[in-house]
Amino acid sequence: MKKLVSTLNLDRKEWLKYRKQGIGGSDAGAVCGFNPYRTAIQVYYDKTSGETEEIDNEAMRQGREFEAYVAGRFTEATGKKVRRANAMFYDEANPFMLADVDRMVTGENAGLECKTASPYMADKWQDGRIPLSYQIQCYHYMSVCHADAWYIAVLIYGKEFKYYRIERDEQIIDNLIRIEKSFWENHVKAGIMPDPDGSKTAEQVIAEYFPETGGRSIPLTGFDDKLRRRQELVGIMERMETEKKQIDQELKIYLGDAETAENEHFRVSWKNVSRSSLDEKRLKEENPEIYRKYRRETVSRRFTVRAA
Repeated sequence: MKKLVSTLNLDRKEWLKYRKQGIGGSDAGAVCGFNPYRTAIQVYYDKTSGETEEIDNEAMRQGREFEAYVAGRFTEATGKKVRRANAMFYDEANPFMLADVDRMVTGENAGLECKTASPYMADKWQDGRIPLSYQIQCYHYMSVCHADAWYIAVLIYGKEFKYYRIERDEQIIDNLIRIEKSFWENHVKAGIMPDPDGSKTAEQVIAEYFPETGGRSIPLTGFDDKLRRRQELVGIMERMETEKKQIDQELKIYLGDAETAENEHFRVSWKNVSRSSLDEKRLKEENPEIYRKYRRETVSRRFTVRAA
């Protein structure tokens, strides 16, 4: 591995710019399709856009703040000392593969990835399991750093601390390099968006990437088979929705004026819910000035499909 840049005292915006130069460990799971919170389209958009948008939230901030604590707990539990690398590395053979690791393990050819998790996600770590996206991240770091193994430690808030050792697996790493190289060369470098995966995240990214219509019309080619399949799916979904509503209606008749019903397997409730809403039509008629003052208009693209 070679050092791309020192991260010691590196401004976060500059750090984000360096991350655009390749695929990092946190990108790898998304590129492979194993990250439930991020898609390959999102990684593509991040690497190809001219913006360095800083995505941050409370969970991410807590993860950064508790990184040192997790590293300390790992040392306490294992007796292994760890150190900060203070650098972003790249793989000489595959320069598009980047690594900004949490810690390196002293005296071993290995590193440490520090994680935090909500108690609600504790089941993802049960019985020796490690979320697949995090496993891919560790193999990515092993590849870039030519490491023999990688440790991963997780603090499940208010519940427990766990750590695992992931051994190097050449077959997994070779496949990972192949997938990342294909993504980098055939999508990022070529400027071709990867195929969507049907997720809500992909939907959001596509909406951001193509926010407005240019008003033109283009020929529709190459989609007849998929559009026929779409029509079939619409029919199936309509039948399933009708079946679901029928079951709901049967349950409502069974409940009558009862609020809940339960057995050892299920609990059904049909409660009174109070909801208030604004009568826009009346407000517009009786107080047009107030209506215009507080009216908010948003522009979005409506997607429809109809048979010719």
